[in-house]
Amino acid sequence: MEDNRLGKGLAALIDSHQIDNSSSAYREKFDINKILPNPFQPRMSIDPQELIGLADSIRGSGIIQPLIVTKDKNSEKYFIIAGERRFRAAQLAGLKYVPIVIKESSPQEMLELAIIENIQRQDLNPIEEAQAFNQLQSEFGLPQLEIAKKVGLNRVTISNKIRLLKLPDPVKEAVLNETISEGHARALLGIRDNDSLIAATDIVIKRGLSVRQTESLVRKINYGRSAKYKRIQTDYPDLLRYGEMLTEKIGYTTNVRRLSKGGRIIIRFMSKSELEDLLKKLGVQDYDKY
Repeated sequence: MEDNRLGKGLAALIDSHQIDNSSSAYREKFDINKILPNPFQPRMSIDPQELIGLADSIRGSGIIQPLIVTKDKNSEKYFIIAGERRFRAAQLAGLKYVPIVIKESSPQEMLELAIIENIQRQDLNPIEEAQAFNQLQSEFGLPQLEIAKKVGLNRVTISNKIRLLKLPDPVKEAVLNETISEGHARALLGIRDNDSLIAATDIVIKRGLSVRQTESLVRKINYGRSAKYKRIQTDYPDLLRYGEMLTEKIGYTTNVRRLSKGGRIIIRFMSKSELEDLLKKLGVQDYDKY
């Protein structure tokens, strides 16, 4: 993962003057009991051993990077925006005071900053990422293209992450537990019926199949279900690969389908802004005049 993928990351979202010791927004010693966890924290769990190691480090060297918090409008408490792992380790280490930066933030910004911090640290599981991106889309109304710009990923990656939420619960659990990878999960999404999908997941785990082998297993399952699909694949064996190539090229999910004569290319977009972006990428000029 490129270090500059998210640009300036958290620094880009916090004014530089806010981390100056002379600023009223910076508090070197702040009562830890007045701080509450981020209600929009996308991480579902933190490795206990990792937390113990961080607590030991904090006991020896203190907290070098301040927590970023925002004032709760309904109390004298402050919610964490970024730094929840440091906060929990500080509690474990028995600290009474921690350094903080106070920043005014909406619920949407709290989620965005938490996502960015975790992605920078590569802390989120693919399912956790999917749920966070889906929350930005469904609860806060952000189009996938806008989410992609905010977190430094391309729109197809965001779309593929969110698709993981269609997996049945036992398969999601396998991804959360890192029993199977995101690549395995994406391949398994090619199986439409949940019972077969769960059964295929069991085969993948028991046999220790690679992602490529999982893709082959999915094709075999689908071939057995549809003679028509099998015939199409015989005539056009690379349809899936062509669709993936186009997806990577233009940044939008693309499917290539065989018809009785010729075929059809289907490009999926989720909003007007994504359609306009797609038109630009396809070289359509002055589309607003049509």
